[in-house]
Amino acid sequence: METRPDPTGAQWRKSSYSGTSGGECIEVADGFPGAVPVRDSKNPSGPALVMGVEAWQAFVDGLR
Repeated sequence: METRPDPTGAQWRKSSYSGTSGGECIEVADGFPGAVPVRDSKNPSGPALVMGVEAWQAFVDGLR
């Protein structure tokens, strides 16, 4: 049985493309082998979505 990484206490970072106006941004946390935790920067105490690195790469590629 695979366990989901717990991003509690993770070090989060915003994209360098994020503006300073507090708009729509996501944050990601590093240091989770095989997984990428993602959260809404406007709601840092809210839930985090944890996705596999392949899904994250597909998401980033789709944005480009």
